[in-house]
Amino acid sequence: MVTRIKICGLTRKKDVQVALQLGAHALGFVFYPKSPRLVSAEQARELIALLPPFVTSVGLFVNATVEQVLAVLAVAPVNVLQFHGDETPEQCHAIAQAAQRPFIRALRVKDDMCADDLLQCETLYRVSSPWFSGLLLDSFVDSFGGSGKVFDWSVIPKELAPRVVLSGGLTAHNVSGAVVQLRPWAVDISSGVELAKGIKDPAKMRAFVKAVQMADTNLPENEYALQYESQSKSV
Repeated sequence: MVTRIKICGLTRKKDVQVALQLGAHALGFVFYPKSPRLVSAEQARELIALLPPFVTSVGLFVNATVEQVLAVLAVAPVNVLQFHGDETPEQCHAIAQAAQRPFIRALRVKDDMCADDLLQCETLYRVSSPWFSGLLLDSFVDSFGGSGKVFDWSVIPKELAPRVVLSGGLTAHNVSGAVVQLRPWAVDISSGVELAKGIKDPAKMRAFVKAVQMADTNLPENEYALQYESQSKSV
């Protein structure tokens, strides 16, 4: 079992190709008009066409309407929706239901949040929609989209960590510590592997993927089995 890697904010074919060569499990495309990493539906379609089987394409939306999301999907067939704005559980479900796509909910973790807040949020979305796939935990900032900042990982409860996508300020220098400490299901990175906004750096991507893989090799052989057994008993 390995920590999945999502590289987000891709805008160029050459960056998609490098990410695929490095073994990224998911690639994110931003459809938020105010983002410097914005791609059009037509651009995204061309980039998604490069993906081989079993690599997931993720569309990031911020406070979009059902009609806006469906218009994008009619052109760019992303596999998973990622909601990164003020969407309510009901709104997320309505869009996912109309789109017939699973969704990830980004939770921007505030300084005053505790472990119970995160667990309650996950429970709320899970009972609100069968399309809910999990939480992406990011740092809280006033703007929407990725934060590029690290939050206090200690707030993530151990029982939740194996189900989340960890984001927010990750780099090749700190991701190994995050993986060893938390054992998240996946890690998500955008600005931490960039030369400029929307322009990825192959060397940084390579270093990030290597750091995640090295952290995975430091996992005791039976730890994943114990985690799986613990999760199975709690279901």
